[in-house]
Amino acid sequence: MIIKALVENTALSKDFGSEHGLSLYIEANSHKILFDVGASELFLENAKKLNVDISDVDYLIISHGHYDHGGGLGAFLRKNTKAEVYLHRLAFGKFYALRSNDELEYIGLDEALKKNSQIVLTSDRFFIGMGVHVFSNITRKEPLPKANNSLFMEYNGQIVQDTFAHEQNLIIEEDGKTLLVTGCAHNGIVNILEHFHDLKGRMPDYVIGGFHLSSRSSGSSSEEPEMMDKISKYLLDTNAKFYTCHCTGIEPYKRLKVIMGDSIDYLSAGSEIHI
Repeated sequence: MIIKALVENTALSKDFGSEHGLSLYIEANSHKILFDVGASELFLENAKKLNVDISDVDYLIISHGHYDHGGGLGAFLRKNTKAEVYLHRLAFGKFYALRSNDELEYIGLDEALKKNSQIVLTSDRFFIGMGVHVFSNITRKEPLPKANNSLFMEYNGQIVQDTFAHEQNLIIEEDGKTLLVTGCAHNGIVNILEHFHDLKGRMPDYVIGGFHLSSRSSGSSSEEPEMMDKISKYLLDTNAKFYTCHCTGIEPYKRLKVIMGDSIDYLSAGSEIHI
């Protein structure tokens, strides 16, 4: 498998743009897969620099209904007219974030795009192609990330706490290796890994994605040190190799790194890994 980070909060060098968002390009099983499209058209610019032709992508998976993962969807559909685009059936809901000025900001997707013929709505466990499928409906055994507390949704005309039922995760299997890809892990990275284990009877070999452990406003950890260390030890015990990014945050990543060592690395825009 080849994975190229097209969009992330940080960049590998000044040659690549960065933004609060995520977009990963993956080649596996003779498929060209895009996981999320960031907040804007930036993924297109960085793709060119990484020799990725977006018009050749076979599948696009949008992890959940927030703009920093699906804001570039319109740009993708203009560039690529053949790919199937997989979103959870609830991903076009109305989602909001409570900002530092105590005002709610809309952070959802462009609802008009739901009518596009390339869109495929998923739920629970959905098989896309050979060795490629998504899953949602996570069983919550451990507390959700505290950073979720500022995120809301509209339900029956009322503003309520976001349930993150619209979030899905990607599994890719190739040559005996299994990769799990998360967008923000709003359902909790430990819960997602436990759900993965329930589905597959084992842990993945590799995990890539954001773990939602930081506050966007401050960039510092949104979790207590004890919880951070508990998460670190759990991840280490899975024996998987982790590449984290985006909403994990730099400071939380550094704390994870202290315990996890070589088992975890950071993935910035412009990075390329082979597994």
